[in-house]
Order: sequence, then structure tokens, then C-alpha cells
Amino acid sequence: MKAYPYMHKHPTSGQTTESEGMDLRDWFAGIALQGLLASDVHSSVEAFVKQSYKVADAMMKQRKEVPNE
Repeated sequence: MKAYPYMHKHPTSGQTTESEGMDLRDWFAGIALQGLLASDVHSSVEAFVKQSYKVADAMMKQRKEVPNE
């Protein structure tokens, strides 16, 4: 699944291109990373990244288990 798909129209040629956007998992990990970096937790960058993707994976799993309400 993708986050932020968009259409772009070139200003001079008028040609339209479509972008699928970024992976939703990567977006979730980025948001989790922001929270971890803003917290009082002191850890290595590698540990923060691993934890961010653990959070993202849990969010992706939850999306599959609970349909949109």
C-alpha cells in the first residue's frame, strides 16, 4: 500500500505523470522515528530505526486485522 499518491502536470508541456507515492510502511516508520527522536530515550540510531520499523510493522498488521471503520 502506498502513502500520498499524486498526479503531476508539467507546467509547460502539460504532460501528466502519476506517482504511486511512498510505501505506507516507510511512512509509518518515519512517523514513529520522529516520536522516538523527540522522546527522552537515549539510544543508537540503529536501535531507533529498528524500533521504528517494529512499530510500522505492527501498524501494518493491525490494518489487516481491523477493517476501516
